[in-house]
Amino acid sequence: MHGMARRVRRAVAGALGASALLAAGLAVGEAGAQRRGAPQVQPNVPYDGRLTWARIRYSMPDFSGGFRSRDLPWAHDYPRGERHFTKIISELSTTRVRTDASNIVTLDDPHLGRYPIAYMAEAGFWRPSDQEVLGLRNYLVKGGIIIFDDFAGDHWMNFESQMRRVLPSARAIELTLQHPVFDSFYKITSLDYYHPYYRGYRSVFYGYFEDNDPSKRLLAIVNYNNDLSEYWEFSDEGMFPLDLSNEAYKLGVNYVIYALTR
Repeated sequence: MHGMARRVRRAVAGALGASALLAAGLAVGEAGAQRRGAPQVQPNVPYDGRLTWARIRYSMPDFSGGFRSRDLPWAHDYPRGERHFTKIISELSTTRVRTDASNIVTLDDPHLGRYPIAYMAEAGFWRPSDQEVLGLRNYLVKGGIIIFDDFAGDHWMNFESQMRRVLPSARAIELTLQHPVFDSFYKITSLDYYHPYYRGYRSVFYGYFEDNDPSKRLLAIVNYNNDLSEYWEFSDEGMFPLDLSNEAYKLGVNYVIYALTR
């Protein structure tokens, strides 16, 4: 698979822009209603052996006065972001992937292990229960990998404290271009990415590794000061420069190919 990925990479690298726009144009069409406030959550689809995008749902903390926002940070860019992205995966690889649906699961769901890759948005708001902490720990130890995306600035403090609960001895290690995740499909040549809105924030990519050893299995990928899924969601609307959307797609493709071939 790894050798195939390299051969395909050379053939399609220059065509990703057109492919991204094509995939986005064919994807979910209900654009306006699901961007603000509570999304229209669609039913989960039954497990059928295909790669299904698993988005992690978590409970929001109750702020002072009992106020609870209609905005659901865990659902940011749902479902358009993953619909667009899974079409890209389907077009560029032989991966059997569902492009018409994604599932929403909790970390204490006993079926979480059916999904080799999990995705969480806005981890700065993530406050897992003890059961969810244990669920994520078991998922990672048994071979799963989670992608954390779409959070920035001071939200790192909450994220790091929650990860200490999940993996008490683990620490976030900054990833460099030398890590194979950046050469698993596309050859990433720069990590100078920027958050689509907080442009003064420099993106940093972290990994959590087995035994804190970067030569061992990668358990979690952290897109800090970044929001790849925002670029995926709006890649069909010209909201961001095409080059930025393409680079976000390339990173996502690398993550999936790396996770499925290691």
